[in-house]
Amino acid sequence: MSFNQSVIEEFRARGGKVGGPFEGGALLLLTTTGARSGKEHTTPLGYVRHDGRLLVVGSAGGADRHPAWYHNLLAHPMVRVEVGTDEYHAIAVPAEGERRDRLFAEVVRVAPGYADYQERTSRTLPVVVLERSGPDAADLPDGIADFGAKLLEIHAWLRAQLRAVRAEAAAYFAEREDRVDRADRSVPGLGLRIRQHCLAFCESLEFHHTSEDAGMFPMLEQHHPGLRAAIDRMREEHVTVNRIKGELLGLLGGVRDADPDRFLAELDRMTDELTAHLDHEETVLLPVLARMPFPPLAR
Repeated sequence: MSFNQSVIEEFRARGGKVGGPFEGGALLLLTTTGARSGKEHTTPLGYVRHDGRLLVVGSAGGADRHPAWYHNLLAHPMVRVEVGTDEYHAIAVPAEGERRDRLFAEVVRVAPGYADYQERTSRTLPVVVLERSGPDAADLPDGIADFGAKLLEIHAWLRAQLRAVRAEAAAYFAEREDRVDRADRSVPGLGLRIRQHCLAFCESLEFHHTSEDAGMFPMLEQHHPGLRAAIDRMREEHVTVNRIKGELLGLLGGVRDADPDRFLAELDRMTDELTAHLDHEETVLLPVLARMPFPPLAR
């Protein structure tokens, strides 16, 4: 058994507590999806809590290459975090520019050893903010007792990610304009935050649609044949939504040189199309799904 695996097993067996070199330290388990393999990988990492969020550093002990888990989260921002007995999903967002420097200074204040790691290498150690993932409570029904409420939970989270992308894009352009006014031609470092939220939205939407196409839709067609025409339409919409996802990623890939008004107008158009799809799904499916208990009853 590898050292990391022994730490993982002890962590889970003892409610987040471990002995040895990590005893008494702030330790979490980060599960990422392999950038190439697509398989899950769990890594024990030290963390620093700051402003209600957790920070992890891609130190790799001061090695000259970023650790594998960092490359994984760049490709797949949705991660799973285990802290103590708490487990939740998060969006992993690497900090950039001045924000990265400020957060790294906070990390070093709490855990000075990271300064030693930075001195060992010429690469800039990445600081990753783990943003807990979940819809706003105000957007959710009280409790998840049926599949209708579960669908609303998923859709609320997807809508929240679209709002986050829009807000961050607007903030990015405002900061860029402010720097131009101050004759500071450096490009602000908000682009990666937008990218991570967009990727998280796209990956989650793809998983949601795959689950519907493979599981929910065939089941509904079998038990509710009157919905077949509506479900066929939604399958067609999934193809359109996949096209819009690709356009969205392409749009955000050019954010650094984009005209703000055109960029935001195009982003709003795509958001309206995606939101209309979610609205239509709710109109068609909620009356049926609200009568189906969640989780499913054992037979």
